[in-house]
Amino acid sequence: MELEVVRTEMVLAPSLPFKKVQTADKYPKGQSRGRQWKHLRHLLHAADASSMPPDRPNYLNIQSPPSIYPSKRYCDITGFEAPYMDPRTKLRYADPEVFKQIRMLPDEYVQRYLALRNAAVILR
Repeated sequence: MELEVVRTEMVLAPSLPFKKVQTADKYPKGQSRGRQWKHLRHLLHAADASSMPPDRPNYLNIQSPPSIYPSKRYCDITGFEAPYMDPRTKLRYADPEVFKQIRMLPDEYVQRYLALRNAAVILR
């Protein structure tokens, strides 16, 4: 029995779907690489807000109800999320090192930090 020679085109597909396509092959030079952002002017023109009912939300009258989640609290010194609050000064802090710094602050600095947060408290 003689061995038959089988052409490779019959055995292998011309393109393998599991191979990653190179970016240069996918986007020849000068072509766009993907989705481009639209400006608000284009969105308003496409939505044609004047023909919509006034109670239906669009880009001109976006209104949302208050959030059901509590507002995030940030550290008055570092700006990180603050899970703790100093009971004496009422300043929020993120970690024990900041707490040590808060306890060493003079009262006038504490008042300034509280004023930045609009939570001015007179310390006794």
